[in-house]
Amino acid sequence: MSHAIVVKGVQRSFGDVHALRGVDLVVEKGSIVGLLGPNGAGKTTLIRILTTLMRPDVGEASIEGFNVVREADAVRQIIGLAGQYAAVDENLTGRENLIMVAKLYHQSNHEAAARAAELLAQFALSDAADRTLKTYSGGMRRRLDLAAALVNRPPVLFLDEPTTGLDPGSRLALWKIIRDLVKDGTTVLLTTQYLEEADHLAERIVVIDKGKIVAEGTAEELKAKVGGDVLEIHLGDAERIHEAEIALRALGNGPPASDPTLGIIRLPISEGASMLSSVIRALDDEHIAIEDLQFRRPTLDEAFLKLTGHRAEMV
Repeated sequence: MSHAIVVKGVQRSFGDVHALRGVDLVVEKGSIVGLLGPNGAGKTTLIRILTTLMRPDVGEASIEGFNVVREADAVRQIIGLAGQYAAVDENLTGRENLIMVAKLYHQSNHEAAARAAELLAQFALSDAADRTLKTYSGGMRRRLDLAAALVNRPPVLFLDEPTTGLDPGSRLALWKIIRDLVKDGTTVLLTTQYLEEADHLAERIVVIDKGKIVAEGTAEELKAKVGGDVLEIHLGDAERIHEAEIALRALGNGPPASDPTLGIIRLPISEGASMLSSVIRALDDEHIAIEDLQFRRPTLDEAFLKLTGHRAEMV
């Protein structure tokens, strides 16, 4: 069997709120898939169903062939979950936390101690192993939380916004750990609020919005959905950016996006350099000065905006 995660027609409602509206998803073994969507899109609800914390109203899902409802106990033995908030006890040491988790998986005292030492070394926490978590930094806590999710050596790992709140250095360190896990055969389903994170880590990205999957593919395939290149226009006068947006509205392959602080307008285009003269003429007719123009490929942020209607900051 090549599929680690299979979701078929899953629906889930909370009263009048339809969190999931018929989700279908397949994740191949040994791959990392990024699940993106704005707040309220259904990401966390789907993760809760896949990790047996919630039942679907309609549809079914399986992990490594085990049904998440009928075979929930078996599923719990083969998955790991690291959430947005560290699920560890700050009054215990790092070592004690990992041993406690190992005991929950019915490991012997010797096995639990050996596994804790192994994970502390893997996550560069050996020097802090016998300090209480109260003394740990945010990055250290997040690494320990991920280590705790790996105590039982799960073949499938769910990461629900694992790097939220981390500084760039800690985030890069965690990215390397995640990549190494996938190289060793672990399957990872990752939800994240950082599009850069999905772009760097995920082999495939699934975009969910309003309870439905609206697009999936590689980062490059999703960027291609924006259509063509992006023309980035730096205005001479940032205060006239709204006037410039109006002047350019009919020219692009979609509505222009602007950054008023920097005085930049980003216009999706499909005609390349041939569009330049039209853009320059439209702004010149309004006596709006241009400081600089440049072409570039679309970003994942721009693809996300086109697919969901929301800016990435809302993820």
